[in-house]
Amino acid sequence: MQQARQEGDTAVDFTLPNARGQSMSLKEYLQEGPVVLTWYRGGWCPYCNITLRALQQALPEFKAKGANLLALTPELPDKSLSTQEKNELEFEVLTDQANEVVRKYGLVFKLTPEVSELYKKNFSLAEYNGNDSDELPLAATYVIDKQGIIRYAFLDAEYRHRAEPQEIIEVLKSIQ
Repeated sequence: MQQARQEGDTAVDFTLPNARGQSMSLKEYLQEGPVVLTWYRGGWCPYCNITLRALQQALPEFKAKGANLLALTPELPDKSLSTQEKNELEFEVLTDQANEVVRKYGLVFKLTPEVSELYKKNFSLAEYNGNDSDELPLAATYVIDKQGIIRYAFLDAEYRHRAEPQEIIEVLKSIQ
């Protein structure tokens, strides 16, 4: 995680497709206000789904602070659309299929052979992500101000640890 973008760093701009195939860019969202940028491993991950629902509950408070919420996933758009519908998400879910953006943020990791085999026994990660790279993003969250500066970075290699919505709200209050 030493190579990961940290507080004070400039966010990397990107353009990715949303669940409906429309191209969305970070730059466009930053013109509107701050952005809460979060990564999730996939709709197959129960911790990710809990986190996405918690962020959805906090979305009105994010919006009240002028912020947009973007969730990035390596899942194919059809899979992310299913996740978006299942969790009734009212924010953009963007597909970073080849993990290009997550790699630029320094947040990609490769499954160990043992974990990869365990996953294969339960489901096909390649079917969800459209490739067999066995790479996933860390469950990271950033708050990025309108100037593109990272004001909050939640980075934890333990996938069960996630940014708390209330912490995000406090950061958004401080950058208004």
